[in-house]
Amino acid sequence: QVQMVESGGGLVKAGDSLRLSCTASERTFRNYALGWFRQAPGKEREFVAGIDWSGRITHTADSLKGRFTVSWDNAKNTVYLQMSSLKPEDTAVYYCAADGYNNIYTSYESYDYRGRGTQVTVSA
Repeated sequence: QVQMVESGGGLVKAGDSLRLSCTASERTFRNYALGWFRQAPGKEREFVAGIDWSGRITHTADSLKGRFTVSWDNAKNTVYLQMSSLKPEDTAVYYCAADGYNNIYTSYESYDYRGRGTQVTVSA
């Protein structure tokens, strides 16, 4: 069983930036697509961004374009979610998920492996 591990969450102020990381224990992400999702209290989990293995194909939720960027560091077997100009409404638990067929899905349940999440809290 692949363990997805998210890190980099924390408490920040509105307008700050934060970079989340996602890596996997026990195996490489080679040929996997990765997706980022988030779930705010009392709300459904939503798609944030995704990236294919090559890094050439990315998909970001329309409402987050311009502020959130997903990228790979293949050498480190790590996917990043760079978040800027953070707002209180970005407060959520952020999850990463991996698909072994290199597909970027907007549905969290479509991924093969999923992490436990990292908390991001943005204060006003």
